[in-house]
Amino acid sequence: MIDKTSPLPLYFQIEEAIKQKIDKGEWESGSMISSEREFAENYEVSRMTVRQAINNLVNDGYLTRRKGKGTFVSGKKIEQKLLGLTSFTEDMKARGYKPASKLVSFQKVEANHKLAKALDISQNEEVYEIKRVRLANDIPMAIETTFVPVQLIYLNEIHIKEGSLYSQVENAGFHIDYATQSLEASIAREAESEILEIAKGAPVLLIQRQTYLTTGKPLEVVHSVYRGDRYKFMIDMKR
Repeated sequence: MIDKTSPLPLYFQIEEAIKQKIDKGEWESGSMISSEREFAENYEVSRMTVRQAINNLVNDGYLTRRKGKGTFVSGKKIEQKLLGLTSFTEDMKARGYKPASKLVSFQKVEANHKLAKALDISQNEEVYEIKRVRLANDIPMAIETTFVPVQLIYLNEIHIKEGSLYSQVENAGFHIDYATQSLEASIAREAESEILEIAKGAPVLLIQRQTYLTTGKPLEVVHSVYRGDRYKFMIDMKR
């Protein structure tokens, strides 16, 4: 119940009531919550008040919206420490999740000036463009677009579908050395929201990575969009 005589805003009281149910385990991860109309009727408040409470909980990662399906209790966020260079497949397996990839497209394209410079190749030289949806326990976690020079290694769809790109590279005799990576916050665009099964405008993490071989040659440039409600990155810092 909520106290309408309390100085605390009604939407805040509703948020706290929902969080308590989640924290106590009354509402399990992945379960669908009531509709805004049902909340409004139960608490005898306006749907606008309920919507504000739910929006705040979505932004805080307690709830997640799935387009055309409803609002659900979010699962525990997957934590990835920014130490060491691992593939998505390796990282998910290390955390006890079942990794999978859904190949969206695999094609050869000509590198523009920016991409050619990043990969240390000539402009208009061919690169593999690999677009994949990354999943953990069948839940879409990220949209990943990878660019690899064609002149560096032979790849086909079977290579990409059957396992980790890094495994394919290492099996071909190359040694991966290091990567530089940047992260920034953003919001999901319509196409991204449909693929990741989140609401348009939901928080996402934009990650760009450039990976190098031990020879100093760039291996790949990767652009990724990660769900902000299911993924977080951690780093240990020592003074």
